[in-house]
Amino acid sequence: MREIFLTLFYSGKSPFAPGSMGSILAFIIGVPLVYFSAQTIFLLAILIGVLAIKQIDIYEKNGGVHDDKSIVIDELVGMWLAMGIVGVGDFNIWHLLGSLVFFRIYDITKPSLIGKIDRELKGGLGVVGDDALAGIVAGVSVVVVVKILEYF
Repeated sequence: MREIFLTLFYSGKSPFAPGSMGSILAFIIGVPLVYFSAQTIFLLAILIGVLAIKQIDIYEKNGGVHDDKSIVIDELVGMWLAMGIVGVGDFNIWHLLGSLVFFRIYDITKPSLIGKIDRELKGGLGVVGDDALAGIVAGVSVVVVVKILEYF
């Protein structure tokens, strides 16, 4: 059961870009949740993030590799945080797709504090923390871009 959770229904076992596959699955699962309630998906992301930190710590304590590429539950946390931020107010599917694009950019490039969290924090907090921050920054980035484009 832990493997299903940590690999997000085995999407993290993809031989090609497991992080992107996990992000895409998180997006697909998240779209109906955002339409139901942006606040709910945001809070669910926090709850799942706390559970993921604990499960990753247990996995690593039992000999698992730190930040194993197959662990993509952290992508769900970041994506859902971004989608929750974007989903507040008037939004559409294009805005949500923007959250996926920005999240993947920030998760892959790990600029600034996102990279520092990834490098310096150990255990589940490090694995989930960088993606959570990437998700928050991605959500804010989409909102800023949308507001700028409203002026043109």
